[in-house]
Amino acid sequence: MKKQFNRMRQLANQTVGRAEKTEVLSEDLLQVEKRLELVKQVSHSTHKKLTACLQGQQGVDVDKKSVRSPSVRSKPEKMLKLCGETQDRLAQELIMFELTIERDVIEPLYDLAEVEIPNIQKQRKHLAKLVLDMDSARTRYYQSTKSSGLSSNLQPTGAKADHLREEMEEAANRMEICRDQLSADMYSFVAKEIDYASYFQTLIEAQAEYHRKSLELLQSVLPQIKAHQETWVEKPCYGKPLEEHLALSGRDIAFPIEACVTMLLECGMQEEGLFRIAPSASKLKKLKASLDCGVLDVQEYSADPHAIAGALKSYLRELPEPLMTFELYNDWIQASNIQDQDKRLQALLNACEKLPPANNNNFKYLIKFLSKLTEYQDVNKMTPGNIAIVLGPNLLWTHNEGNITEMMTTVSLQIVGIIEPIIQHADWFFPGEIEFNVTGNYGSPVHTNHNACNYSSMPSPDMDQIDRKQNDQSRRPLSVATDNMMLEFYKKDGIQDYPLSQS
Repeated sequence: MKKQFNRMRQLANQTVGRAEKTEVLSEDLLQVEKRLELVKQVSHSTHKKLTACLQGQQGVDVDKKSVRSPSVRSKPEKMLKLCGETQDRLAQELIMFELTIERDVIEPLYDLAEVEIPNIQKQRKHLAKLVLDMDSARTRYYQSTKSSGLSSNLQPTGAKADHLREEMEEAANRMEICRDQLSADMYSFVAKEIDYASYFQTLIEAQAEYHRKSLELLQSVLPQIKAHQETWVEKPCYGKPLEEHLALSGRDIAFPIEACVTMLLECGMQEEGLFRIAPSASKLKKLKASLDCGVLDVQEYSADPHAIAGALKSYLRELPEPLMTFELYNDWIQASNIQDQDKRLQALLNACEKLPPANNNNFKYLIKFLSKLTEYQDVNKMTPGNIAIVLGPNLLWTHNEGNITEMMTTVSLQIVGIIEPIIQHADWFFPGEIEFNVTGNYGSPVHTNHNACNYSSMPSPDMDQIDRKQNDQSRRPLSVATDNMMLEFYKKDGIQDYPLSQS
């Protein structure tokens, strides 16, 4: 027991003082030893994070990593198929990228962090043990020399002394071999550090290549997607510029305008308070949504003309630019301020002729319909003045709208003075008949103004614009309602609840 205790104390003392007794490693290798742990930590951390970033399961074949997009069977099949194929190709690029990273970066980093460096560290621990063994053998040999009473310069003789000397020399030889091997491994590690650094260069290069290929793929397919998008007919129309909607749909008359007008011609011309009475909010929302996607159940809404009228008003109001345009706003207002009725009508005509073709066609279409609606004013109570009050603010407004009070008084009054005479004399402003059922989807009649025969001074539809202007003094329609009459619409209950005229 005492002998074992002395052995343990001797090993402890030798561990503390081994650096003083034996120079195991050179200064350079000691510096390498310090870097080993740092490189191991960095490699291990990088391996762990890269593995976590992989989309597919590590070590799985390409075919097993691939996910095929399902076949699409719907209206936008071409668009979705193209997008699905693009996503498949992007997924393939991602898979190839991950396999490259896994092969050229992750696996080498794993070997470095979990195999190569730990082997060197394990060998370093083994060397430390051999140093202890050598120091222990040397100590026993020197103690044997002291016990024999010989001087330190003389070597002890005898079988025991020979055995101790052989043991010391063998321990020193084993330590020397291990140290040489460790030194070789450490020098090899230092020489390979540039290769280890190349793993991170490979990572960046692979990322750059993956993103480059993905960008090229997206750039090549994006024009095709845009081309499909531009040829898509069923696009939202509410809140979209008029010319854009007409160009995309290949129409002359906006779809909500034609759809609502043709339905109202069938079921709403005798509805009292049309355009004035508010429809059900849910019905209006549903109808607007169906018009927005180009799908319309005529039978469902023919029983609710107020919803149809509300959808038409909403479309006009939600246009980014009013149907009568911002650019001509001052022209319209100046025309409404002219006191002479004939000159006022001519100024309004001049403003109409300045409208862009798309706006002019749709404005003409709408005015012709509103003129036809007034033919039933004895039943529906919608006189030209009443129509102008409820629809005028949806046809023309300023770029910078004023406060509500201003909109309800001066500006709205001027707009009424613009719209009312145009409705009253629709056939003078826009000569000729008009086919409301432009697309042929409805059975609406051709418009004919039954009151046209009352105006002997009305210009002929076949007369050109120059002749009309030259003879305008002799061909004026009857004057419109005076400003005092228009004020009566506002003086009673205001614009929100005005009394319907009984013409």
